Amino acid sequence: MKENTCSSTWQRLSFSSSLFSLLLLDLEEHYFEQHTAYNLTGRGPEANSGSLKICSKSIIFEPDDAVKPILKVLSSYYLSPILHVSGFIKKNFPQIYLIKEENVVAPYKYERVKKKVTFQLEVPGKTEDVVQMLLQLHRASCLDKQGDQTAMVAAILQSRLARTCFDKNSFQHVTENPHMECVAEMVSPLVTNAGHVCITDCNLYFQPMNSYPDLVVQIGLHSVRRIYKRRHGLRPLGLEVFCTENDLCSDIYLMFYSTKERDELYYYIATFLENHIAECTAESYMLQWQRGHISNYQYLLHLNNLADRSVNDLSQYPVFPWVISDYSSTQMGQSPSNTDTHLRTHITHAHAKKYLERYRDMPEPRFMYGSHYSSPGYVLFYLVRVAPEHMLCLQNGRFDQADRMFNSVGETWKNCLEGGTDFKELIPEFYGSDSSFLKNLLGLNLGRRQGGGRVENVELPSWASDPDDFLEKMRLALESQYVSEHLHEWIDLIFGYKQRGSEAVAAHNVYICQCVCLCFCSIEDPDQKIAMLTQILEFGQTPRQLFVTHHPQRITPRFHNLSATPSLSSSELSPSSPSMESFEDLTEESKKMAWSNMNKLALQSRHKIHKEAVTGVTVTLSGDSIFSTSQDSTLKMFSKENGLQRSMSFSNMALSSCLMLPDDKIVVCSSWDNNVYFYSIAYGRRQDTLMGHDDAVSHICWRDDKLYTASWDSTVKIWKCVADDISSNKRTQFDLLAEFEHEAGVNTLDLSPAGTLLATGTKEGTLTLWDIANPLPLNQLTCHSGKIHQVAFSPDSRHVLSVGEDSCLVVTDVQTGMLLATVHAEQEQRCFCWDGNTVLSGGMSGDLSVWDLLSSKVIHKIPAHSGAVTCMWMNEQCSTIITGGVDKQIILWKPEY
Repeated sequence: MKENTCSSTWQRLSFSSSLFSLLLLDLEEHYFEQHTAYNLTGRGPEANSGSLKICSKSIIFEPDDAVKPILKVLSSYYLSPILHVSGFIKKNFPQIYLIKEENVVAPYKYERVKKKVTFQLEVPGKTEDVVQMLLQLHRASCLDKQGDQTAMVAAILQSRLARTCFDKNSFQHVTENPHMECVAEMVSPLVTNAGHVCITDCNLYFQPMNSYPDLVVQIGLHSVRRIYKRRHGLRPLGLEVFCTENDLCSDIYLMFYSTKERDELYYYIATFLENHIAECTAESYMLQWQRGHISNYQYLLHLNNLADRSVNDLSQYPVFPWVISDYSSTQMGQSPSNTDTHLRTHITHAHAKKYLERYRDMPEPRFMYGSHYSSPGYVLFYLVRVAPEHMLCLQNGRFDQADRMFNSVGETWKNCLEGGTDFKELIPEFYGSDSSFLKNLLGLNLGRRQGGGRVENVELPSWASDPDDFLEKMRLALESQYVSEHLHEWIDLIFGYKQRGSEAVAAHNVYICQCVCLCFCSIEDPDQKIAMLTQILEFGQTPRQLFVTHHPQRITPRFHNLSATPSLSSSELSPSSPSMESFEDLTEESKKMAWSNMNKLALQSRHKIHKEAVTGVTVTLSGDSIFSTSQDSTLKMFSKENGLQRSMSFSNMALSSCLMLPDDKIVVCSSWDNNVYFYSIAYGRRQDTLMGHDDAVSHICWRDDKLYTASWDSTVKIWKCVADDISSNKRTQFDLLAEFEHEAGVNTLDLSPAGTLLATGTKEGTLTLWDIANPLPLNQLTCHSGKIHQVAFSPDSRHVLSVGEDSCLVVTDVQTGMLLATVHAEQEQRCFCWDGNTVLSGGMSGDLSVWDLLSSKVIHKIPAHSGAVTCMWMNEQCSTIITGGVDKQIILWKPEY
């Protein structure tokens, strides 16, 4: 998967300097229209032609001659009907902002003029309409209250939008059928641009009211890869569309005026793309990250996207962690202890204790920190060298003081670690490949520090030879094993369960200050609402919470080497020994090859040997004999060479499952008559009966001379075989070792490969994880809305997969009990085998489905039974599969290589 490098992010996002200058004093200023005009204040119209831009709180003249400065005059000054600007009263001359003089990005200059500043439109017929617009905006700017000013500007904006509509002549094809049209604003850093949205059966269009930067923005629906709903200003109004798989920048970010319109557009695109893109959820990305299919960088980028972080919204810019703590050594340090502290708590323990004490003594509403870890100011602090015009907009036309700028990586880290007011995290650019944000390539005059030195390039640690080398080392550190093992702790703080509440206080991570805790929509006073919105946009916003329980740790290569990889069937684990290593390696390779070819299953033979649905299959180690149980109450012994050999009936009730003991001499069967039966292959008769439950025994497992039985009487019991040789022709004594109580009938169970954990599934859809040594549940969650048909551990014991009546496949993390992924199938799946990622399942229609859990998609379907597939068996090498169904058949399969 190709990494996003953040390269040229700001080149793609940047507008012309004139558009940035609109936002000099107000982050919410609107840009209505532009006209070709002449500045008659100068020496002649030929030398002073340009573009006159009408904005909600100012007018801007951008001359065609780039050497001349851009002029900006506030609407609060009197605007006469002959389209000139003069003072409101005789002695109050207008203050004009001079921007980008000599085509140099620099702090704005201010000039008070004592004469009229006059503009003449190139098309005189438009003068009257423009004057009326200017007078309306002037009246709005003269209102006493900020809320009233904003309300009047909003009314003017909506009125202009209502008088126009999307120009359907802009359709790419004349045959396009429009689905919906509405008004919205296109969002980019510090700018929102109002216009009309139209979506057809082929394209999404946005037509800006001011025709800037283009007459129409067009996005083909077939090119869309991802779409996200967004909060904008804490309101559910945003929608962001990506046409590239892993790009940091989206193709368009729209803010609607109503949630209903946003959702209608979202669901239309989502429905259109249903068969073209994979589902993007935190759980699905988590599963990919855990198993090493995506990098730490990619995972963090996906989490930021899902948590409403966007490079188009500086108040919700993507946030990344500090992962290196040593910026003073000549070589990168090997000890990661300080990094570990930061990933866990953000700041040192001493500071955390001080802020926690202050938090506890503070009256409601309480907060720990007075600033956020990500805000527009912090983002532009890092990016001032590549986005200086954004910083000037944010700072009223000035750069920050030289000593407060981003001068040194080491100094910035030290301030975050030791300072009392600085808590900022990093941004994705620190882990990209474009180092331009660390260099003063534009030759900006950013001032002089107290020591006399000019602010130029960012000072890097001694262990970095140049900016590119610095970014490369940052990327390597982010992907290091140590960070991989601890990154989930930082995710808990920023996106997870420690983000809020008592857990956040305990983790010293209460960043949700008053301005982001209040519900924006509940504020009725217009002035308070404007003040709150301004605070939200300037202060920054906490990411949307993605996880409410512990985030699982990543499975690193070191853990892979320590984990066992047994088969997914009920066959036994063989103890490893040095002499068996090459054989095990060969077995693992054969398993991988078999699973990679699981979509090429070839039918070997069909055999109808039962009178009712088949419920269980097991095979001798040699593969010579196949045993199957059925609801017809019989155990059948079958040979591929000789056909049906034996038929045994233990009771008049259905048999629910069967397994082969390790000695290859005993078949164990569970029954609906509450009993477990032991059948001796050598003697051809029932050898023993275990009567241990008060209701049907639904499923059984065997491990280390212990029998595990699940029953509809809501219990799972563990029995110890006390005989020296269970295969001898003698009755066997079983002692009850443990009993696990449930609130509903237990329908299925599975043991972890190491035999230390137990997973159970009930008729009510509850999955429970148990430690064999402790009768209390480790984790319990209702992950299905109906009966759970089967549960099974992954080969590395880190995940459990379950299927149920609700047609869902659910992946659960063993360590935390967190639901990692829920895959919705077209039909109910009854049984399965899996290798931790690929699943072979049998459904109600009788088809076998091969699933890729990472993409949550069926990659192949195989016609099999004429009714539901009820059971499945797979050998140790994953080279033979046997399925049983409601159609009374067993079918033998082999993957083709």
